[in-house]
Amino acid sequence: MTGLPRVVATDLDGTLLRSDGKVSDRTRQVLADLDAAGVEVVFVTARPPRWLDHLADTVGGHGRVICIGGACVLDLATGETLETCGFDDDAVRAVVTGIRTALPHAALAFERPDGVAFDPAYPKREPALDPGLWSVPVEETLGARGPVSKILALDPARIPPPGILLDPPEDIRLAQEEFFTAVRAAVGEYAHLAYSGAVGLAELMPPGVDKAAALARWCTRLGVDAADVWAFGDMPNDLPMLTWAGRGIAVANAHADVLACADAVVGHHDADGVAEELATLLARGLDRA
Repeated sequence: MTGLPRVVATDLDGTLLRSDGKVSDRTRQVLADLDAAGVEVVFVTARPPRWLDHLADTVGGHGRVICIGGACVLDLATGETLETCGFDDDAVRAVVTGIRTALPHAALAFERPDGVAFDPAYPKREPALDPGLWSVPVEETLGARGPVSKILALDPARIPPPGILLDPPEDIRLAQEEFFTAVRAAVGEYAHLAYSGAVGLAELMPPGVDKAAALARWCTRLGVDAADVWAFGDMPNDLPMLTWAGRGIAVANAHADVLACADAVVGHHDADGVAEELATLLARGLDRA
C-alpha cells in the first residue's frame, strides 16, 4: 500500500474512547484493519497500567501502550514494563515540600508503573484498590518502592463531586486555573504540569517526560521518522505529541488550544471520529495499492 502512515498514535479518553470509556465495535474493526495492513497503532495515554487491562484485545499484534503520560511503555499482552521514566527521590521530596508549604490542604498521590499510593486525605475514587494504599502520607513510600512516574495533586475543597468534567463551568475553570498556577509556582523546575482534562487535578511529570518524548523514542526503535506518524488527541497534554508527529489531528470535542494547533480536525469522539478518519485513510491506501 501507499499513502499510509507507518505508525498511528492516539490518545484514549476523549479521543479514541467514547464517553463511557469503551471502544466501539466500529473502532475495534478499524484498529484490526490497520494492524492487518501493517500500520502500528500505539495508544498514548495519561492512564496508569491498572486502567488498561480491558483494552488488551484492541492493541493489535504488538500489544504495547505508552502510558502514565509518557513515563511508561507497557506490553499489555504480558504485563511487562518495557520502559520507565521517573523522578529521582530528591526531586519528589522537593515537589512534595513545595506543595505542602504552598497548598497545605492539597492531597497527593504517587503513580508508579507497579501501582499507586495516596495521601490519607485523597478521595477514595477507586474502591477496588487496597485500602492500605491510603494509609500514610505519600512521601513515606519513598525508598520502599520504585521511582515515582507521576505526582497527582488536588485540593478536595476546590473540585466538584467525583467525575470528570471536560467542559467545566466558568467558576470552576477559574478556580482550577488558580490552583494550577499555585502548583506550578510551588514545584518550580522539579516538575511540569500536564493537563489531561480532569477538573481540579494537577498531573505533574518529571522534566523532559511527556507523550511526545516517549513516542519519539518508541518510533526510533521501530526506525520510523516523525513524518511517517499520525497522532490524534484532545487535550493540552497531547499537544507535544501532535506537534511532533508528521500529522497532528484533533477530535471535534478537543480543547480550544488543541483545535487551534492541529493540522486537521475529525469527528467527535462519541461519533468514532478517529476510526472514521482512519477507515477513509485505509480505503484510499487500498485504492492506490
